[in-house]
Amino acid sequence: MACLLNTGRKVPCKDSVGGIKAAYFADFGTMGTLTAPAGEVTGFGNASPELEFYKYDVKGNSSLEQTITSSRENGTAFYEQTLNLTLTKLDLATQQELIEIVKARPHVMVEDYNGNFFLVGAYNGADCSGGTIVTGAAMGDLSGFTLTMAAQETLPALFVDPTIVFAVTSTVQITA
Repeated sequence: MACLLNTGRKVPCKDSVGGIKAAYFADFGTMGTLTAPAGEVTGFGNASPELEFYKYDVKGNSSLEQTITSSRENGTAFYEQTLNLTLTKLDLATQQELIEIVKARPHVMVEDYNGNFFLVGAYNGADCSGGTIVTGAAMGDLSGFTLTMAAQETLPALFVDPTIVFAVTSTVQITA
């Protein structure tokens, strides 16, 4: 089977920035069948009534990295999606929620500072592969939580149409 290329790419303008603004967690399996033509989620199909994304605001030290793994010998290719989150300030409510996230296999939507939304673990969910709860040693050190979520998918994290995001986002947030 031939895998045909479709286009080239010029060097883009220097008008984007790095960093994650927020991560949104939803229970695995509640999104239903995704409508995702051309790699962008435009609808959550027959989503269950329980579909709700819970927003975690982040600033600095948070990132989404996707590693392409391809094997000519095995004829396989997949994308390892790794989300690193830093949640500042230790508090009991956040710790209790993180205990649930660590046990679960959620879908995670990521909002970057360019206004893009990406869906991590769209089909297989994302597992917590590590993290820390740290008080810090010096006055300027992190007192908070770090969390690493990992997903393996046959496609990179799907773009999500921003117009559908807020219809499924909970307004409930920890305000410690």
